[in-house]
Amino acid sequence: MAYRSMRDFIAALEQRGMLRQITREVDRGWEPACLAKWMYQALPDEQRFGLVFDKVAGSDVSLATGLLGASVHSYALALGVEADGINEKWVDAINNRVAPVEVRTAACQQVVHVGEQVRLSGLPIPVWTPGKDAGPYITTNMLTRHATTGAQGMGVYRTQVRDERSVIVNLSPGRQSFARTQSHTDQGRPAPIAWIISAEPAVHLAAVANLPYGTDEIEVAGGLVGAPIEMVRARTIDMMVPANAEIIIEGEVMPGEYAMEGPFGEFAGYMGPVGMKPVARITAITHRRDPIYYGYTSQMPPSESTVIQSLTNAGVILKMLRHDHGEMGVSDVHIDLTFGGLLAHVIVAMKTELPEDGKRIGRMVADMTALKRVTVVDADIDIRDPLHMEWAMNSRFNPARDTIIIDDVYFPMHMDPSVRPAEGKMALGSKLVLDATQKIDAGTFSLPSAEYMARALDLWKELGLPAFEVPRRARLRIDRA
Repeated sequence: MAYRSMRDFIAALEQRGMLRQITREVDRGWEPACLAKWMYQALPDEQRFGLVFDKVAGSDVSLATGLLGASVHSYALALGVEADGINEKWVDAINNRVAPVEVRTAACQQVVHVGEQVRLSGLPIPVWTPGKDAGPYITTNMLTRHATTGAQGMGVYRTQVRDERSVIVNLSPGRQSFARTQSHTDQGRPAPIAWIISAEPAVHLAAVANLPYGTDEIEVAGGLVGAPIEMVRARTIDMMVPANAEIIIEGEVMPGEYAMEGPFGEFAGYMGPVGMKPVARITAITHRRDPIYYGYTSQMPPSESTVIQSLTNAGVILKMLRHDHGEMGVSDVHIDLTFGGLLAHVIVAMKTELPEDGKRIGRMVADMTALKRVTVVDADIDIRDPLHMEWAMNSRFNPARDTIIIDDVYFPMHMDPSVRPAEGKMALGSKLVLDATQKIDAGTFSLPSAEYMARALDLWKELGLPAFEVPRRARLRIDRA
């Protein structure tokens, strides 16, 4: 099913028992963030749920978090697939992008606040790291437009609320939204900017994908839905915004105006550095009647941001390897659910033709991503099963032969906490490629043949022993026994 609004997706989560609504009033300064932290720190993936806070002190708007990235299962539900179909869904969406369509009226503009009516405090914007963050932060999709080409693009950039009508945006050199805003401000003109809150799930997920430069995330979102995303003209800036969003914050990045931004709890589990960043003036807030505010919870992993980045960018990498580089032997890609699209551990499963294929593919992934560790295994390994992965590393990986260290690597924005001093100065890092593909014939598996195992499974059931689902690890091994 393709969800055309966040509230439709919320209803689907609730129907499946994957949502909890909190009806007592909460303090946005600490309670929602701390409850979300307990969920991610204490509950296993399959037991997590989205959170909706119906009553937030000081606001008439409900607050949601963890909707898309509570678990692999909620993420898969957002895409309308089973968990094992996530990667292929992304490959298909990127290969079959759908251009958006303009509409004249939109749910996101049922209520319009401009000028002196704009009050950011009316939205339930949380403090995500209570006691440590510089203040409330908007953590959602941000939309910018290039002055010359008119091309729009999305990303997720933390945004510190400064007062009722101004914010400080974490725009840094080297990122696409920085280049788009700079194309305006370098000419002495304000740059249009918008924050997209509670749009269709596909819009949110496309925004976190590390796509090639110039790829329109809205077209990829259309590919995920299988239909055009409806866009409407913003009220106070020259931009098109998703029509079915719950809330749109419109603004302008002011040329030459900067303020100190941070600290803020980052995805890597440490407080991010403080620095001078661009200021944006809010020109309008438009929203549905009775809107739902949605913000990603990040900070100490695992978190919502690391889950959705990991699951999204694994599919992006699979598409790049297969369709951009012609590596059709690659069967699967998985990124650990702790660091997402940056600095994380990625595992690639593939069918090798030559002993050197594992290292070659590992180097390729290291070169074209900001991931820190790359492990390559054979296609007969379940790369999401830690036990199977450990077996592959123990039985097929020879450290002296199969390790590549890539030194003097620059990770943007001082993100790597293993090399970043507390004061945030830049330092170079490194990457690791581990080739755990089978290079020699180590003999046959020490398992009974498939025929015996099938007969034993029937006997197990006949004896009334505890029921179980055959793990993919076991199926892959028995197929070769």
